[in-house]
Amino acid sequence: MAKSKTPAKRARRAEANRLRNKAYKSKLKTAIKNYENAIIAEDLDTASNKLLQVTSLLDRSITKGILHKNNVARKKSALSKKLNSISQ
Repeated sequence: MAKSKTPAKRARRAEANRLRNKAYKSKLKTAIKNYENAIIAEDLDTASNKLLQVTSLLDRSITKGILHKNNVARKKSALSKKLNSISQ
């Protein structure tokens, strides 16, 4: 445990941020799973809408500092490839 006020406050903030980031990542994973289910069902309209939602969540995760921009770019590229593979 922290011995003074400042480290104790940092520990509290770190825990709050960890929980917030965990919740956001869970929301993101759920959205990706829904998108992949639409891909499996080969429903182009639903899949394209879900891709827009996932892309929006991924972009917001960059600005919130949850994911790195290169990580997000890699995820978006992979998800787009999946949509392109069923649309051909």
